[in-house]
Amino acid sequence: MRAVIFANRHSGTNSQDAEALDRACAAFGADCEVITLDPHTDLNDLIDHKINEGAEAIISAGGDGTAMAIANAMLGRDVPMGVLPMGTFNYFTRGLGLSEVPEEAAAQLRDGVTHDIRIGQVNGRAFLNNASLGVYPAILKKREAIYDRWGRHRVVAYWSVIKTILQTQHRMKLSITADGTTHEVKTPLVFIARSAYQLEVFGLDGAATISEDGFATFVIHARSRLDLLRLAVTLAARKMPPRQDFTLIRAQELSIEHQGKAQPPFLTAFDGEKARLSAPLTLSMSEASLRILTPKSSEKDIAA
Repeated sequence: MRAVIFANRHSGTNSQDAEALDRACAAFGADCEVITLDPHTDLNDLIDHKINEGAEAIISAGGDGTAMAIANAMLGRDVPMGVLPMGTFNYFTRGLGLSEVPEEAAAQLRDGVTHDIRIGQVNGRAFLNNASLGVYPAILKKREAIYDRWGRHRVVAYWSVIKTILQTQHRMKLSITADGTTHEVKTPLVFIARSAYQLEVFGLDGAATISEDGFATFVIHARSRLDLLRLAVTLAARKMPPRQDFTLIRAQELSIEHQGKAQPPFLTAFDGEKARLSAPLTLSMSEASLRILTPKSSEKDIAA
């Protein structure tokens, strides 16, 4: 396979093991090429150029955020996209049934099959696993500072959750319109899932909605920091939270706005990245498909 790997050198395995990327590239074969991305890379132009040169697959080597950015640029293309597990959590690759050893995953992709899937979009921006607003985007801000000091490890990521929750005071007043029905809520966190695997890991319902090209939206009821901490501990233990801790809203299309006339932007997280997006937030499935490489033996739900 003539694969081109787009690598984020600062993601998870990439930053810890410089040889992991070389081993993964070797697994694809002699025609494999590695390109290191920088924040100013125009992915659409670069992908066009590499496909015109004969690339048979575009491979993301980084975390879920890197995969999300490349997936956005790969929508509607005939050439497939593959993802190597070289980030911190790798929910997308794990959900596809790929090995967490990069060179083993590369061999699975080299010998894999293609599937056309639709992916979630928030205000026109693609995401693969989840989007959220409230305390979780605040956690990501805190996580960046902690990563800079202690490195990119899962234990460090969990500590950023605890530290942010201890500093959280604000609950949002929102109007959530799901397939035409409006819900008025007051919550510190709205979590919108598109990964059946991630829900499975944390013991949450909603996988069936995802397989039907919908969104599983969790509105958290926590009224205090202690409530949030209890929820975080429950999820970290991979147990199902009590039903009274959240409301699950299932929908194919969502719109989220602030209650009242003022509509400031939302600090929104999607697949580990964050941005301020204008209100209302509109969530829908992509019209164009993403052609994705998966292992031949995978029986996982490939709806991401």
